[in-house]
Amino acid sequence: MEEMKLQVFPVLRSAYGGLTKSERRIADYIVDHPGEVMEETVADLAVHAQSSEITISRFCKKLGCSGLKELKLMLAVDLSAAPQKDFHDIQAGDTGCQVASKVFANIAEGLQDTLSLLDYDAVDEAARLILKARRIYVFGFGNSATVCMDMATRFLRLGLAIREYADSHMQVTAAALMTPADVVLAVSHSGATKELLQSVRAAKAAGGKVIVITSHGQSPLAGEADVCLCGMGREVQYTSEAGASRLIHMAIGDVLYTRIAMQEEGLFRENIKKMRQEIGKKRQL
Repeated sequence: MEEMKLQVFPVLRSAYGGLTKSERRIADYIVDHPGEVMEETVADLAVHAQSSEITISRFCKKLGCSGLKELKLMLAVDLSAAPQKDFHDIQAGDTGCQVASKVFANIAEGLQDTLSLLDYDAVDEAARLILKARRIYVFGFGNSATVCMDMATRFLRLGLAIREYADSHMQVTAAALMTPADVVLAVSHSGATKELLQSVRAAKAAGGKVIVITSHGQSPLAGEADVCLCGMGREVQYTSEAGASRLIHMAIGDVLYTRIAMQEEGLFRENIKKMRQEIGKKRQL
């Protein structure tokens, strides 16, 4: 499936990596024939996508839809926004101004894609789990480790007992010692990093709750989550999708942080006041 075609349908793009061969045929047909799909029944789609009605139903459920009708509504929203979602790939001869314009445009459109993917009830559930947790651990590697560090720094302002680990040995050690009162927040673009999966499974075995931020809603890591928050950036020449998604995942972390701060507004304001007072003292040294 061509990347540019999938750009129009962020829901399909997010799930594509976790689809079976028959389910990918359905996705490919939808992307190539979006107008026709809007008029088709389940039986029609099964014939045209060389699939079965049962597979169509399973495909819809994988995308978080109850059936084809709900999937059509979701696709219609994406199609209505498609004219404004031009794909801005970077060419070898682009000027600095053109590169900056395209990078910024793709980040902005990636954020808009994520707005259509994000489960807002899941955000509030994640906030609830974090607020009642005794300890929070944030796990991630590579680009995702920078997201983890950013979230740990911000969440610390709320007075939460939070630690981030980007080392596989430290992750799995902390995970093995978790309790049912603890939460792990795992961040991964692919959702398939073996070391991270090991750490998350160890945390689950110890009784901890798992919140996942990923670009792929059907990934193995998403399957381990108690709460999954999905959002993805756009891959362009010289910039990987994983790098773009780093900014999207930070934005999801900001949404989560804000929802928690709203529920503990008095504590948030008091902590900010304390921090500013101490930072002010450092400036006088």
